[in-house]
This record gives sequence, C-alpha cells and structure tokens, in this order.
Amino acid sequence: MMSVFGFDLESLGLIGLAYLLGSISFAVVTSRAFGLQDPRTYGSGNPGATNVLRSGNKWAAGLTLLGDAAKGWLAVWLAAHLNTSFALQACVALAVFLGHLYPIFLRFKGGKGVATAFGVMLAIQPWLALIAALTWLLVAKLFKYSSLAALVSAVAAPLFYVLGGPRLWSTQTSLAWALAIIALFLLYRHRANIERLLNGTEPRVGKKK
Repeated sequence: MMSVFGFDLESLGLIGLAYLLGSISFAVVTSRAFGLQDPRTYGSGNPGATNVLRSGNKWAAGLTLLGDAAKGWLAVWLAAHLNTSFALQACVALAVFLGHLYPIFLRFKGGKGVATAFGVMLAIQPWLALIAALTWLLVAKLFKYSSLAALVSAVAAPLFYVLGGPRLWSTQTSLAWALAIIALFLLYRHRANIERLLNGTEPRVGKKK
C-alpha cells in the first residue's frame, strides 16, 4: 500500500479527519445557535470560550469550552481505540490541535487552543489532564491571571507526563513530543498575553473593565 512519511493512506486520512474536526470552531457554532454576535468581531477577537463569555451568555461559553475540549479528546481517543501506533496518535493529537489554531473553515484564523489541548491530554492520560487542570486552578487562584494559569499548565503538562512515568502511568516518547510541541504553540499563541503580563496590563480574573 502506498505510504507517505511512513504512514499509509488510511493513517493519513485519519490525520486529515482530525484536522477537519479541530477546524470546527464551537465558539462560532454556539454563537450562531444562540443568536449571538460572531466572537471574532468583539473583545479580543479570539474564537474561544473566554471571548464568548464576554457576550454575557454563560451557556454559550460553557458549550464552547466543552465542544473545543471534546473534539481534542475524540480525535485522540478514536485513534487509540483503533489500535493505531503511538506515533500516529501523536500526529492525530497535533492535527486536531493545529486544526483549532489554524482552521480551514475560518481562513486559518482560530483560537488559542487551551481547551483543545486539555481534551488531547484527557485522551492521552486522564490523570495528566486532572493535574494540569489543578495547576491551572492553583495559579489562577494565587495570581488572578487566567492567561498565566494557562501558560504555566501548558508548559508543565509535558514535564508532568514524563515525570509521571512509569510509577503513575506508562509514557510514550512520541506522545511526550506531541505534548511538548502543543506547549510551544500555546506559548506562541499567548505571546500578546505574555507581553501584557510583563507590562502589568493583563486583566485579572474577575476584574471588570
């Protein structure tokens, strides 16, 4: 069977489907379903749950968060359920994540990827996702910065994954690399937040403008 980069056509098709799944913007979908303004036209312009929350509709924001996380989980879970190689699962994880960041349906202008990254972690190792979520909550509670919490948990996730094995869970090199690459993209997508954090102009959690 024909192969590209060591993957057969079926594997490449799975990667492609993961990217298309990631390209579905639940921020846009839920906003339309609730009759809200397109999230790309107000606030930060980011099609994500945090910006949808600025519309004042908590249900829409919650469904956006759930949908973006679910698509990350579903893609990786499906690849694992089909008994594919860990290398393919890592590629699927990256594909669904990059689909959210650079969605073909939105002219490659997507969200920052925090919820989708969490969904990917949940599929790779549920305990890892729990630790990352607790890290987010701890940092957000202590420093009152949602973006800082996301950045710390993103950078810590691949470290937690590697350090957790083999006592807490089995680790795979390809999945560890996927988590590390996802962390780098999260840092890149939050570069504006990082600049505001350094300048002291980043809004705190619960602070009204």
